[in-house]
Amino acid sequence: MSKPPSDLPRRPPAAFAYEDEAAEPRDSGRQQQDRRKPESFSEAIVLTPDEEDPFINPARDMSAVPVAIPRKRRTSFGKIAAGAFGILLSLGLGLWTDRLIRDLFTRADWLGYAALGVLAIGILAVLALVIRETAGMMRLAAVQTIKAEAEAAILETRPARARAVVARLTTLLSANPETSRARATLKATEGDVIDPPHLIALAERELLAPLDRKARSLIVNASKRVSIVTAVSPRAIVDLLYVLYESVRLIRAMAELYGGRPGTFGMFRLLRDVLAHLAVTGSIAVGDSLVQQVLGHGLASKLSARLGEGVINGLMTARIGIAAMDLCRPLAFRALKRPGIGDFIGDLAPSMSPRGNNP
Repeated sequence: MSKPPSDLPRRPPAAFAYEDEAAEPRDSGRQQQDRRKPESFSEAIVLTPDEEDPFINPARDMSAVPVAIPRKRRTSFGKIAAGAFGILLSLGLGLWTDRLIRDLFTRADWLGYAALGVLAIGILAVLALVIRETAGMMRLAAVQTIKAEAEAAILETRPARARAVVARLTTLLSANPETSRARATLKATEGDVIDPPHLIALAERELLAPLDRKARSLIVNASKRVSIVTAVSPRAIVDLLYVLYESVRLIRAMAELYGGRPGTFGMFRLLRDVLAHLAVTGSIAVGDSLVQQVLGHGLASKLSARLGEGVINGLMTARIGIAAMDLCRPLAFRALKRPGIGDFIGDLAPSMSPRGNNP
Protein backbone atom coordinates (compact mmCIF):
# COMPACT_ATOMS: atom_id res chain seq x y z
CA MET A 1 0.00 0.00 0.00
CA SER A 2 1.51 3.33 -1.08
CA LYS A 3 2.09 6.15 1.32
CA PRO A 4 0.06 9.29 1.04
CA PRO A 5 1.75 12.18 -0.81
CA SER A 6 2.24 14.12 2.41
CA ASP A 7 4.40 11.33 3.86
CA LEU A 8 6.82 11.14 0.88
CA PRO A 9 10.34 12.49 1.52
CA ARG A 10 10.74 16.02 0.11
CA ARG A 11 13.60 16.68 -2.33
CA PRO A 12 15.75 19.63 -1.33
CA PRO A 13 16.09 22.38 -4.01
CA ALA A 14 19.17 22.17 -6.18
CA ALA A 15 20.95 24.57 -8.55
CA PHE A 16 21.50 23.51 -12.15
CA ALA A 17 24.25 25.05 -14.26
CA TYR A 18 23.70 26.02 -17.91
CA GLU A 19 25.74 24.19 -20.49
CA ASP A 20 27.84 27.23 -21.41
CA GLU A 21 28.58 27.94 -17.76
CA ALA A 22 29.35 24.31 -17.10
CA ALA A 23 31.71 24.18 -20.04
CA GLU A 24 33.72 27.15 -18.79
CA PRO A 25 37.04 26.27 -17.15
CA ARG A 26 37.75 27.11 -13.58
CA ASP A 27 39.98 30.07 -14.48
CA SER A 28 37.06 31.90 -16.11
CA GLY A 29 37.59 34.82 -13.72
CA ARG A 30 41.03 35.49 -15.16
CA GLN A 31 39.70 35.22 -18.71
CA GLN A 32 36.94 37.68 -17.85
CA GLN A 33 39.61 40.15 -16.82
CA ASP A 34 41.60 39.56 -20.03
CA ARG A 35 38.61 40.17 -22.26
CA ARG A 36 38.69 43.45 -24.23
CA LYS A 37 36.22 46.03 -23.03
CA PRO A 38 33.67 47.22 -25.58
CA GLU A 39 34.76 50.40 -27.33
CA SER A 40 33.16 52.97 -29.58
CA PHE A 41 34.78 52.98 -33.01
CA SER A 42 33.40 56.39 -33.94
CA GLU A 43 32.07 59.23 -31.87
CA ALA A 44 30.94 61.31 -34.85
CA ILE A 45 27.36 60.02 -34.80
CA VAL A 46 25.27 60.44 -31.66
CA LEU A 47 21.79 58.97 -31.51
CA THR A 48 19.11 61.56 -30.91
CA PRO A 49 16.74 60.95 -27.98
CA ASP A 50 13.12 60.38 -28.93
CA GLU A 51 11.90 63.50 -27.14
CA GLU A 52 14.36 65.63 -29.15
CA ASP A 53 13.93 63.88 -32.50
CA PRO A 54 12.01 66.17 -34.91
CA PHE A 55 10.96 63.17 -37.03
CA ILE A 56 9.14 61.61 -34.07
CA ASN A 57 8.15 64.88 -32.40
CA PRO A 58 7.22 67.35 -35.18
CA ALA A 59 6.80 70.19 -32.68
CA ARG A 60 10.53 69.99 -31.95
CA ASP A 61 12.56 71.99 -34.46
CA MET A 62 15.77 70.44 -35.72
CA SER A 63 17.89 73.45 -34.87
CA ALA A 64 16.93 76.97 -34.00
CA VAL A 65 18.08 79.24 -36.80
CA PRO A 66 19.07 82.66 -35.41
CA VAL A 67 17.14 85.63 -36.77
CA ALA A 68 19.05 87.46 -39.48
CA ILE A 69 19.42 91.22 -39.10
CA PRO A 70 21.05 93.69 -41.53
CA ARG A 71 24.61 94.70 -40.83
CA LYS A 72 25.25 98.23 -39.69
CA ARG A 73 26.74 100.43 -42.39
CA ARG A 74 29.91 102.05 -41.13
CA THR A 75 32.47 104.28 -42.78
CA SER A 76 35.86 102.64 -43.10
CA PHE A 77 39.22 103.56 -44.55
CA GLY A 78 38.67 101.04 -47.31
CA LYS A 79 35.48 102.76 -48.42
CA ILE A 80 37.19 106.17 -48.33
CA ALA A 81 40.10 104.86 -50.40
CA ALA A 82 37.74 103.22 -52.91
CA GLY A 83 35.77 106.45 -53.27
CA ALA A 84 38.91 108.54 -53.77
CA PHE A 85 40.36 106.25 -56.42
CA GLY A 86 36.94 106.02 -58.09
CA ILE A 87 36.81 109.81 -58.44
CA LEU A 88 40.36 109.83 -59.78
CA LEU A 89 39.55 107.20 -62.39
CA SER A 90 36.41 109.10 -63.39
CA LEU A 91 38.46 112.27 -63.96
CA GLY A 92 40.96 110.32 -66.03
CA LEU A 93 38.16 108.79 -68.10
CA GLY A 94 36.70 112.24 -68.64
CA LEU A 95 40.00 113.66 -69.88
CA TRP A 96 40.49 110.69 -72.19
CA THR A 97 36.96 111.14 -73.64
CA ASP A 98 37.55 114.88 -74.17
CA ARG A 99 40.81 114.21 -76.01
CA LEU A 100 39.18 111.51 -78.12
CA ILE A 101 36.31 113.76 -79.22
CA ARG A 102 38.74 116.62 -80.06
CA ASP A 103 40.82 114.27 -82.18
CA LEU A 104 37.72 113.05 -84.01
CA PHE A 105 36.68 116.64 -84.76
CA THR A 106 40.12 117.35 -86.24
CA ARG A 107 39.71 114.40 -88.60
CA ALA A 108 36.07 115.00 -89.62
CA ASP A 109 33.19 116.91 -88.15
CA TRP A 110 30.73 114.06 -88.55
CA LEU A 111 33.00 111.78 -86.51
CA GLY A 112 33.05 114.33 -83.67
CA TYR A 113 29.26 114.74 -83.70
CA ALA A 114 28.81 110.97 -83.80
CA ALA A 115 31.07 110.65 -80.76
CA LEU A 116 29.06 113.35 -78.96
CA GLY A 117 25.82 111.46 -79.72
CA VAL A 118 27.27 108.20 -78.42
CA LEU A 119 28.53 110.01 -75.30
CA ALA A 120 25.06 111.50 -74.67
CA ILE A 121 23.42 108.09 -75.00
CA GLY A 122 25.95 106.61 -72.58
CA ILE A 123 25.39 109.38 -70.04
CA LEU A 124 21.62 108.90 -70.20
CA ALA A 125 22.01 105.16 -69.74
CA VAL A 126 24.28 105.68 -66.72
CA LEU A 127 21.78 108.13 -65.22
CA ALA A 128 18.95 105.63 -65.70
CA LEU A 129 21.10 102.94 -64.09
CA VAL A 130 21.89 105.20 -61.13
CA ILE A 131 18.20 106.05 -60.68
CA ARG A 132 17.22 102.38 -60.79
CA GLU A 133 19.89 101.34 -58.30
CA THR A 134 19.04 104.23 -56.00
CA ALA A 135 15.35 103.28 -56.08
CA GLY A 136 16.25 99.68 -55.28
CA MET A 137 18.37 100.74 -52.32
CA MET A 138 15.59 103.02 -51.10
CA ARG A 139 13.07 100.17 -51.27
CA LEU A 140 15.36 97.94 -49.20
CA ALA A 141 15.85 100.77 -46.72
CA ALA A 142 12.06 101.29 -46.57
CA VAL A 143 11.56 97.64 -45.59
CA GLN A 144 13.99 97.96 -42.70
CA THR A 145 12.47 101.30 -41.68
CA ILE A 146 8.98 99.80 -41.51
CA LYS A 147 10.31 96.91 -39.41
CA ALA A 148 12.02 99.26 -36.96
CA GLU A 149 9.00 101.57 -36.73
CA ALA A 150 6.69 98.61 -36.12
CA GLU A 151 8.83 97.46 -33.19
CA ALA A 152 8.69 100.98 -31.74
CA ALA A 153 4.95 101.39 -32.42
CA ILE A 154 4.12 98.27 -30.41
CA LEU A 155 5.43 100.01 -27.29
CA GLU A 156 3.27 103.09 -27.86
CA THR A 157 -0.03 103.61 -26.06
CA ARG A 158 -1.66 105.58 -28.86
CA PRO A 159 -2.49 103.96 -32.20
CA ALA A 160 -1.36 106.84 -34.42
CA ARG A 161 2.14 105.48 -35.00
CA ALA A 162 0.91 101.93 -35.54
CA ARG A 163 -1.62 103.13 -38.10
CA ALA A 164 1.11 105.02 -39.92
CA VAL A 165 3.18 101.82 -40.04
CA VAL A 166 0.21 99.84 -41.40
CA ALA A 167 -0.38 102.54 -44.04
CA ARG A 168 3.28 102.42 -45.15
CA LEU A 169 3.20 98.64 -45.24
CA THR A 170 0.02 98.70 -47.33
CA THR A 171 1.63 101.15 -49.76
CA LEU A 172 4.76 98.99 -50.00
CA LEU A 173 2.74 95.87 -50.87
CA SER A 174 0.12 97.62 -53.03
CA ALA A 175 1.72 96.33 -56.25
CA ASN A 176 1.33 92.70 -55.15
CA PRO A 177 -2.05 91.30 -56.29
CA GLU A 178 -1.99 88.64 -53.54
CA THR A 179 -2.51 91.36 -50.92
CA SER A 180 -5.58 92.98 -52.53
CA ARG A 181 -8.06 91.11 -50.34
CA ALA A 182 -5.99 91.83 -47.22
CA ARG A 183 -5.81 95.52 -48.06
CA ALA A 184 -9.59 95.64 -48.44
CA THR A 185 -9.99 93.93 -45.06
CA LEU A 186 -7.67 96.40 -43.36
CA LYS A 187 -9.52 99.29 -45.00
CA ALA A 188 -12.87 97.99 -43.74
CA THR A 189 -11.58 97.54 -40.16
CA GLU A 190 -9.51 100.72 -40.09
CA GLY A 191 -11.24 102.26 -37.04
CA ASP A 192 -12.24 99.08 -35.20
CA VAL A 193 -8.83 98.23 -33.72
CA ILE A 194 -7.12 100.86 -31.58
CA ASP A 195 -4.58 98.80 -29.65
CA PRO A 196 -1.11 99.21 -31.34
CA PRO A 197 0.05 95.57 -30.82
CA HIS A 198 -3.25 94.29 -32.21
CA LEU A 199 -3.00 96.65 -35.20
CA ILE A 200 0.47 95.35 -36.08
CA ALA A 201 -0.63 91.75 -35.51
CA LEU A 202 -3.68 92.22 -37.73
CA ALA A 203 -1.55 93.71 -40.50
CA GLU A 204 0.91 90.81 -40.19
CA ARG A 205 -1.82 88.17 -40.40
CA GLU A 206 -3.72 89.77 -43.26
CA LEU A 207 -0.92 91.16 -45.42
CA LEU A 208 2.01 88.83 -44.77
CA ALA A 209 0.34 85.45 -44.24
CA PRO A 210 -0.23 84.80 -48.00
CA LEU A 211 3.26 86.08 -48.77
CA ASP A 212 4.76 83.79 -46.11
CA ARG A 213 3.07 80.80 -47.72
CA LYS A 214 4.52 81.74 -51.08
CA ALA A 215 7.92 82.33 -49.49
CA ARG A 216 7.81 78.84 -48.00
CA SER A 217 6.97 77.45 -51.43
CA LEU A 218 9.98 79.28 -52.90
CA ILE A 219 12.27 77.81 -50.24
CA VAL A 220 10.90 74.29 -50.71
CA ASN A 221 11.27 74.39 -54.49
CA ALA A 222 14.80 75.76 -54.33
CA SER A 223 15.80 73.19 -51.69
CA LYS A 224 14.39 70.34 -53.77
CA ARG A 225 16.25 71.49 -56.88
CA VAL A 226 19.51 71.76 -54.95
CA SER A 227 18.94 68.36 -53.34
CA ILE A 228 18.33 66.64 -56.68
CA VAL A 229 21.11 68.35 -58.65
CA THR A 230 23.78 67.86 -55.98
CA ALA A 231 22.76 64.23 -55.60
CA VAL A 232 23.36 63.44 -59.28
CA SER A 233 26.14 65.89 -60.21
CA PRO A 234 29.54 64.26 -60.81
CA ARG A 235 31.74 67.13 -59.57
CA ALA A 236 31.89 69.12 -56.35
CA ILE A 237 32.47 72.35 -58.29
CA VAL A 238 29.12 71.79 -60.01
CA ASP A 239 27.46 71.45 -56.61
CA LEU A 240 29.05 74.68 -55.39
CA LEU A 241 28.11 76.69 -58.47
CA TYR A 242 24.54 75.44 -58.54
CA VAL A 243 24.01 76.09 -54.83
CA LEU A 244 25.32 79.63 -55.34
CA TYR A 245 23.04 80.14 -58.34
CA GLU A 246 19.95 78.90 -56.50
CA SER A 247 20.82 80.95 -53.42
CA VAL A 248 21.08 84.20 -55.42
CA ARG A 249 17.88 83.38 -57.25
CA LEU A 250 16.07 82.58 -53.99
CA ILE A 251 17.23 85.77 -52.27
CA ARG A 252 16.14 87.94 -55.20
CA ALA A 253 12.75 86.23 -55.37
CA MET A 254 12.30 86.71 -51.62
CA ALA A 255 13.11 90.43 -51.85
CA GLU A 256 10.71 90.95 -54.75
CA LEU A 257 7.98 89.03 -52.94
CA TYR A 258 8.08 91.32 -49.89
CA GLY A 259 8.26 94.54 -51.93
CA GLY A 260 12.03 95.12 -51.85
CA ARG A 261 12.82 94.66 -55.57
CA PRO A 262 16.55 95.40 -55.25
CA GLY A 263 18.78 96.44 -58.12
CA THR A 264 22.20 95.01 -58.83
CA PHE A 265 24.01 96.79 -56.01
CA GLY A 266 21.09 96.23 -53.65
CA MET A 267 21.21 92.54 -54.49
CA PHE A 268 24.92 92.41 -53.70
CA ARG A 269 24.28 94.10 -50.35
CA LEU A 270 21.44 91.73 -49.51
CA LEU A 271 23.52 88.71 -50.50
CA ARG A 272 26.39 89.98 -48.38
CA ASP A 273 24.08 90.39 -45.38
CA VAL A 274 22.77 86.84 -45.77
CA LEU A 275 26.25 85.32 -46.11
CA ALA A 276 27.54 87.41 -43.20
CA HIS A 277 24.68 86.17 -41.02
CA LEU A 278 25.36 82.54 -41.95
CA ALA A 279 29.08 82.94 -41.35
CA VAL A 280 28.65 84.63 -37.97
CA THR A 281 26.09 82.11 -36.72
CA GLY A 282 28.09 79.14 -37.99
CA SER A 283 25.35 78.09 -40.40
CA ILE A 284 27.50 78.31 -43.53
CA ALA A 285 28.51 74.73 -42.72
CA VAL A 286 25.63 72.61 -41.48
CA GLY A 287 25.82 72.42 -37.70
CA ASP A 288 26.84 69.32 -35.79
CA SER A 289 23.42 69.07 -34.16
CA LEU A 290 21.68 68.94 -37.52
CA VAL A 291 24.00 66.26 -38.90
CA GLN A 292 23.76 64.19 -35.72
CA GLN A 293 19.98 64.35 -35.70
CA VAL A 294 19.73 63.36 -39.36
CA LEU A 295 22.28 60.57 -39.09
CA GLY A 296 21.12 59.52 -35.63
CA HIS A 297 17.65 58.91 -36.97
CA GLY A 298 19.08 56.52 -39.55
CA LEU A 299 18.82 58.65 -42.67
CA ALA A 300 22.25 57.55 -43.85
CA SER A 301 21.27 53.90 -43.56
CA LYS A 302 18.09 54.40 -45.58
CA LEU A 303 19.49 56.65 -48.28
CA SER A 304 22.55 56.39 -50.47
CA ALA A 305 25.56 58.54 -49.68
CA ARG A 306 24.95 60.92 -52.60
CA LEU A 307 21.26 61.26 -51.85
CA GLY A 308 22.00 61.94 -48.19
CA GLU A 309 24.46 64.63 -49.24
CA GLY A 310 21.77 66.13 -51.46
CA VAL A 311 19.37 66.29 -48.52
CA ILE A 312 21.98 68.08 -46.41
CA ASN A 313 22.61 70.60 -49.21
CA GLY A 314 18.86 71.11 -49.51
CA LEU A 315 18.64 71.87 -45.79
CA MET A 316 21.50 74.34 -46.20
CA THR A 317 19.54 76.08 -48.96
CA ALA A 318 16.52 76.20 -46.66
CA ARG A 319 18.64 77.96 -44.04
CA ILE A 320 19.68 80.54 -46.62
CA GLY A 321 16.03 81.04 -47.54
CA ILE A 322 15.03 81.53 -43.89
CA ALA A 323 17.79 84.12 -43.44
CA ALA A 324 16.66 85.94 -46.59
CA MET A 325 13.09 85.83 -45.30
CA ASP A 326 14.19 87.50 -42.06
CA LEU A 327 15.99 90.26 -43.94
CA CYS A 328 13.33 90.93 -46.59
CA ARG A 329 10.18 90.62 -44.48
CA PRO A 330 8.89 94.11 -43.53
CA LEU A 331 7.61 92.89 -40.12
CA ALA A 332 9.27 90.64 -37.60
CA PHE A 333 7.57 87.33 -36.76
CA ARG A 334 5.19 87.93 -33.89
CA ALA A 335 1.63 86.90 -34.73
CA LEU A 336 2.76 84.21 -37.17
CA LYS A 337 5.16 81.32 -36.61
CA ARG A 338 8.64 81.69 -38.01
CA PRO A 339 9.63 78.71 -40.17
CA GLY A 340 12.45 76.45 -39.09
CA ILE A 341 14.56 73.70 -40.59
CA GLY A 342 12.18 71.05 -39.27
CA ASP A 343 9.40 72.48 -41.44
CA PHE A 344 11.27 71.49 -44.61
CA ILE A 345 12.68 68.05 -43.73
CA GLY A 346 9.39 66.37 -44.65
CA ASP A 347 9.55 67.90 -48.15
CA LEU A 348 13.16 66.86 -48.76
CA ALA A 349 12.90 63.37 -47.20
CA PRO A 350 9.22 62.35 -47.03
CA SER A 351 10.07 58.85 -45.80
CA MET A 352 11.62 60.32 -42.66
CA SER A 353 8.60 62.46 -41.82
CA PRO A 354 5.71 61.20 -39.69
CA ARG A 355 3.23 62.27 -42.31
CA GLY A 356 5.28 60.50 -44.95
CA ASN A 357 5.00 57.23 -43.06
CA ASN A 358 1.22 57.32 -42.96
CA PRO A 359 -0.49 55.23 -45.63
